[in-house]
Amino acid sequence: MGIGGSIESVSISGRIFAAAADADSNRKLGGFENEVQPNGDGTSRVIKTRATWKVDGLTLSIDDDRGDHEFLQDLADSAKHHVVSITYASGAVYQGQGTIVGEMQVSNQSTTAAVTLAGGGKLTKQ
Repeated sequence: MGIGGSIESVSISGRIFAAAADADSNRKLGGFENEVQPNGDGTSRVIKTRATWKVDGLTLSIDDDRGDHEFLQDLADSAKHHVVSITYASGAVYQGQGTIVGEMQVSNQSTTAAVTLAGGGKLTKQ
């Protein structure tokens, strides 16, 4: 039986962030994406393209006293990947090496940031 629910926490480069309880994120493990292309004789071939892992739709709690926004921006500015771990309501933990991708803004009303994480290799269950 599958268990859904709120993300328990997100750890990025050793700093733990709470996630908004109503955030609905999407997880892509990475590996390969396949495409089937036809041949003229009616057969086909598979084109395998490497794909990165990605978790989008994250809504992280931001604490200005901790400097969370600046911390996340520094990671986004960095040229290296960082250890990322996401703990789900089911107790499953997925981990990978990655960074913040796309635009990141902090809402002053909800004190949250919409964050997308991605990286090379695979996001693996621990």
